[in-house]
Amino acid sequence: MKNLHAPAAKRFLHHALRKAFSVFPRSLRFAVYRSFVDCDPKPDRRLVLKIAQTKEELEACFRLLHDAYVGNGFMRPDPSGMRVNIYHALPTTTTLCAKFDGEVVGTISLIRESVFGFPLQSIFELHEIREKKGRVAEVSALAVHPKFRNTGGTILFPLMKFMYEYCTTFFDTRHLVIAVNPNRIEMYESLLFFERLTENSVENYDFVNGAPAVGASVDLHVAPEIFKRVYGKKPRRKNLYLYFLRTRLPNILMPSRRYFTTNDPVMTPDLLDYFFNICTPTFQNLSEREKGLLHSIYNLPEYKQVLPADFPESNFRIHQRKHQRYSLKCPGSFSVTGTEKTDVYALQVVELSENGFLAHSKVPLPENVWGEASILLGHEEKSVTKAMVVHGKHKGPYGFYGFKLVEPDLPWRKLVGVLKSGMTHEDLDNASRFLPD
Repeated sequence: MKNLHAPAAKRFLHHALRKAFSVFPRSLRFAVYRSFVDCDPKPDRRLVLKIAQTKEELEACFRLLHDAYVGNGFMRPDPSGMRVNIYHALPTTTTLCAKFDGEVVGTISLIRESVFGFPLQSIFELHEIREKKGRVAEVSALAVHPKFRNTGGTILFPLMKFMYEYCTTFFDTRHLVIAVNPNRIEMYESLLFFERLTENSVENYDFVNGAPAVGASVDLHVAPEIFKRVYGKKPRRKNLYLYFLRTRLPNILMPSRRYFTTNDPVMTPDLLDYFFNICTPTFQNLSEREKGLLHSIYNLPEYKQVLPADFPESNFRIHQRKHQRYSLKCPGSFSVTGTEKTDVYALQVVELSENGFLAHSKVPLPENVWGEASILLGHEEKSVTKAMVVHGKHKGPYGFYGFKLVEPDLPWRKLVGVLKSGMTHEDLDNASRFLPD
């Protein structure tokens, strides 16, 4: 009988301690949270941090997440033993995992905006964040294996560092947003400097079984200076500034990319079928609108075979672009030759389509004038084409400009063909074997 009452007694003690802690001044509470920081600059070599991409890795992440959410009352037990949602099915979502001695012991998902939006958009307003420019990603589905939860952040801090590096280097993300339980928001505020969204809290958040939630965001362009100011003079193992921005962890395995794409899709038709049809009824439980959106994302025969078969395409209307756009982050230039000189403008290409692209420029660009666009598509892939600025808007430090091409060259056509094919990030690394020269 004693063992049966132990969990309840533990929860009661935990609640009592948290309530007592809440009466301390905010500055003191934050100082206490920071005192618990212990970031090892040389983690155990058995720890590996990578993108979850295999069936086994993804299933282990989803099972770990399921057990953590059920244990915290954020969801009811699922017959599959996994927590899977439609956002995991999208090519714009990346699931990171921490493996120790080959076993998945930590996971976190990064959800970039797509036609499905974000989970937290149903309850939190993101207008103020969007006004600051830069791409937004929601941090979701964080879980650490029980045997590592009381080890001083042995898994949590390396996983957070991996998330930070991946977002700033590979995911082309400036703003991270979260929706967390009110009991945990101060950890994110004190350690990582998240700031609460305008609507501070919601009493009933359907995405986590009706548990209360608080929304918050952090600007990754501003964060480094805050980290330096707060942590800069702390000892090495408590210095998150050095850890996040100056320390290299060989345990982190970043994805290999042939092109400068910003997503790492891993969901093959077989994986989609396994997780969202066979193991769970996720696809069948979608609304008609969501089924339509899913078909618009995976618009290829091999994918459509595993998508909801009863989707009434004739009844679904969605305004789609004639040419689909793809997210990239490519350096380039635009040169215009006049009667006396040639002007060269530096560009940062952020979107690409079959016959055009969208780019940033720090200086105003001439419109409706033909010039030469030279774009570095990858480490060894370069496109040089005749292009024209057809629309643009310059405000503040840089502007957005839309270009059209006269005739895309071979490197451009190859990249678009690869992106249209729905290949995973592993395929992208060896893309040339799929397309003719």
